Amino acid sequence: MDTLQNHKLKVKLMNVIKVSLVVSVYNAEKYLLRCLDSLINQTLREIEIICVNDGSTDKSLDILEEFALKDPRITVKNQHNMGPGAARNVALGEAKGEYVGFVDADDWVDADFFEKLYQAAEKYNADIACSSIERIYPSGKKKMLLNFSKEAVFTSPEKKYEAVIIPRCCYIWNKIYRRSALEKHQVLFQEKVYFEDIPFTMQAVYFLKTMVVVPEVVYHYWVNNESITRTMTPRKQQDYANARLNFINFIEKHSITLQEKCYAQQITLHRFCGIPLMEIYEWKNVKKYYLFKKINIWETTIR
Repeated sequence: MDTLQNHKLKVKLMNVIKVSLVVSVYNAEKYLLRCLDSLINQTLREIEIICVNDGSTDKSLDILEEFALKDPRITVKNQHNMGPGAARNVALGEAKGEYVGFVDADDWVDADFFEKLYQAAEKYNADIACSSIERIYPSGKKKMLLNFSKEAVFTSPEKKYEAVIIPRCCYIWNKIYRRSALEKHQVLFQEKVYFEDIPFTMQAVYFLKTMVVVPEVVYHYWVNNESITRTMTPRKQQDYANARLNFINFIEKHSITLQEKCYAQQITLHRFCGIPLMEIYEWKNVKKYYLFKKINIWETTIR
């Protein structure tokens, strides 16, 4: 495509953008081709793809710029490393779509992913449309983290949180959000912290009124052992604890009633051969033990 045609197509698309896709990129050259291929081949053509290179030291920026030359819907922003929260906020400031969605640079989506979510959102005039999630391991093992069997609409905070398993699954990227609603309620990402997806998701799902869950739409989540949250340093543990406490304060402030385990301020997970055996939930003065995440086998009072 020559420069003139490229420019004309970009101008045309600017007036009809249905979904802005946001990709925060940091040293993702191993996976970036797969991610970008899944986005440029979406059946929903009226999209823009805003990629923020967050100070990558590998060839990620080269790959982004190469794709941008081929597809006028791609915009590349380059910045010093500031973390995914800051990168996504930069993209939100640039977004022009009716809805906005997020894709991690090591993940990918089905070709009709954004078309199906957009159509469902339009059908119900929903502020959020949500897909199933498939977790994929380097070994080839696959597991459904979230699996919707039928289309359903939710409006109460409790039902919305329950449907998408908040706070256990505070994932930003299996959803599209009405951009004007995010702006109205000033829902942005916390910056320079880990687990920035927890406060964003809890606020977005609460403030954006109507949510539809969509069957047969899957976000493919790659378990990247090199990702920044796979190993828990003391700082990451503290950021996670802060995010959990902020979540508890938020639901109490807004009088949201959830399952008892959602109020835990600290969670300890014990695994055997990668299989979750026991979870320990700690409240202010109670510690409860759950076998296989569901069976409450013991509880004690913390002194």
